[in-house]
Amino acid sequence: MEGDSTNLDAQIESLLNVEKQMRLASDVAGTRKAVIDIVELCYKAGAWKTLNDQIVLLSKRRGQLKQAITAMVQKAMEYIDLTPDMDTRIELIKTLSGVSAGKIYVEIERARLIKRLAKIKEEQGKIEEAADLMQEVAVETFGSMAKTEKIAFILEQVRLCLDRQDYVRAQILSRKISTRVFDADPSKEKKKPKEGDNIVQDAPLEIPSLLELKRIYYELMIRYYSHNNDYLEICRCYKAIYDIPAIKEDPAKWTPILRKICWYLVLAPCDPMQSSLLNSTLEDKNLSEIPNFRLLLKQLVTMEVIQWTSLWTFFKEEYENEKNLHGGALGDKAAEDLKLRVIEHNILVVSKYYSRITLKRLASLLCLSLQEAEKHLSDMVNSKSLIAKIDRPMGVVSFSTAQDSNGILNSWATNLEKLLDLVEKSCHQIHKETMIHKAVLKA
Repeated sequence: MEGDSTNLDAQIESLLNVEKQMRLASDVAGTRKAVIDIVELCYKAGAWKTLNDQIVLLSKRRGQLKQAITAMVQKAMEYIDLTPDMDTRIELIKTLSGVSAGKIYVEIERARLIKRLAKIKEEQGKIEEAADLMQEVAVETFGSMAKTEKIAFILEQVRLCLDRQDYVRAQILSRKISTRVFDADPSKEKKKPKEGDNIVQDAPLEIPSLLELKRIYYELMIRYYSHNNDYLEICRCYKAIYDIPAIKEDPAKWTPILRKICWYLVLAPCDPMQSSLLNSTLEDKNLSEIPNFRLLLKQLVTMEVIQWTSLWTFFKEEYENEKNLHGGALGDKAAEDLKLRVIEHNILVVSKYYSRITLKRLASLLCLSLQEAEKHLSDMVNSKSLIAKIDRPMGVVSFSTAQDSNGILNSWATNLEKLLDLVEKSCHQIHKETMIHKAVLKA
């Protein structure tokens, strides 16, 4: 064994001399070959510690060529999966990432090494360490990395942040991906690079396609928005997944997603974006395949008071199915929010039909007590979804808006203008009739 070790050291020494001569002569091909030979020699001898030492030694040699370091790192990366045990593998990855740190020409290799090390840490249950490792690398600045690989790397960073429940950092990282990137046509992408541009490397085979990355991105964003119960954003994420061609073509895939879109639309607070999504979903032909949900959305669009008890009786089974199917996608709070949305819809309907109404009558229309009706009405006024005033001593709610002095003067001016127009038209008609009458008399 000792003889083998001495023999290996002697071979490495002779190769190091060759490497030195080539390096000093600035022979790129020769230096690269000598460096790769040293790495291969250590691997074939199974001397993993020596391999790590030689990698560090070669990278620190005076005036070492960039091409030689790149070749050495790439060659050593091939041996990561061939290591005899996990400790040796981790040590080799750490050595290579240490050597490539701060060197732009091996930044992609370093990013891949960090990703592999983070995966190992995650498998060991060390989520915090894995997330911290991944956050060190800012792949969005890498010019020569393939777009899909960059997106996949950032999505991995977002996923680890969500796993450790660091929602603030997850949001910051997710903003590094522009959603427009998923709508780009890959066939139009590969144009010849401009002069001076880095040649973009092809993504490794394990990196998913752009459309698959789009699905992963929106699924991660659903996880993020579910934390805040932001129903409208969750709905928009599902809508984006629903629009992926592979999903839209398969009824088994789009049916559950369309159901979720409907549920989250109903749960989202009423605003212009929600209203626009609601109408566009109603126009979707696929909605006729799930008539119950079409009926649910239709009720929200129709300006009629919805009876909560009958609605809940009809949809409770659907709600429970949805809740159980997706591991509690609709949380316990969702049932309360659904009731709240129905009450808000009913108040808006009442405000459209009445300019003044007694609080007692409003409460009976909403199937609520006086205190609850007043509370919900006040909440809607506070959130600026509605303009109303409550006269508590009289028990009357007024939905009419009080105009300011400018508004009153403008309406007067408009009315006067209309009146003068009518007078002018009348005068013109009378004059016309008189002229015709005179003409007839003369004849």
